[in-house]
Amino acid sequence: MNKIVSILGCGWLGTAVGKRLIHKGVKVKGSTATIQSYNELEKTGISTFHLKINHDSVEVDYNSFFNTDVLIVSFPPSRTEFVEQTFPQKIGQLITVVEKMGIKKVLFISSTAVYESGNTEVREGDEGTPEKLSGKALLAAEKLLTKNSNFQTTILRFSGLIGGDRNPARFLFGKENVSGSVPVNLIHRDDCVNIITEIIEKDVWGEVFNASSPGHPTKKEFYTKAAKISELPAPGFVESEEKFKIVNSDKLIKKLAYKFEYPNPMDYLKELEEWAYRI
Repeated sequence: MNKIVSILGCGWLGTAVGKRLIHKGVKVKGSTATIQSYNELEKTGISTFHLKINHDSVEVDYNSFFNTDVLIVSFPPSRTEFVEQTFPQKIGQLITVVEKMGIKKVLFISSTAVYESGNTEVREGDEGTPEKLSGKALLAAEKLLTKNSNFQTTILRFSGLIGGDRNPARFLFGKENVSGSVPVNLIHRDDCVNIITEIIEKDVWGEVFNASSPGHPTKKEFYTKAAKISELPAPGFVESEEKFKIVNSDKLIKKLAYKFEYPNPMDYLKELEEWAYRI
């Protein structure tokens, strides 16, 4: 790919994306908000920038970082009381910079938290009223980006992320009264990286995609297995009622002709189990 890609927020996911794009010959710029992360990111080969988006400003000189063909926005809403207001304000500040720098393609990493849990399958367009403040903040940010006609935005809504150094057994470790019959919505980081890469390679813009493994085991099935592999006690499961959603990714699969590396989160646990057995 003969492109320059800037990744705003090179964390656990953004750094993995940057490494993949570099491997494909892409010039990658990545930003971090802390000095410690800056030093670690420099070691990856990604051109590193210290940059922070505030609700009322963009810190440091940003011209070089935002001189790019594609901007990937990959930083989550903070867990604060006023995030529903402050996160969209940050995106508003970012949009001002995007317009000023003439960036034409933006990929916004969102979340399936934008969907309401209504005990049903959800597809793009079924947002409803998100339960969490972070979901409301993301949905407001999405609307700011997609309504702007000065650039094209593709929204990528990921389910819960697994893979890498994240031990899924830790997600519910020590939890009690967990509704075991609720289906999980998860996606492996390798699939996230692949999907982002394909969107850029295939120039798929102006779209909204769900990105979740097509398989949806129950919490009891997935987390009991994960705990066993890690030799940790399983969460305390109960048969209580709890609202849920099942994230449908058919649009993504069809539009990108995408084949998941981990079509079911249980496939990842099987891989972990085989690895644990070998050592």
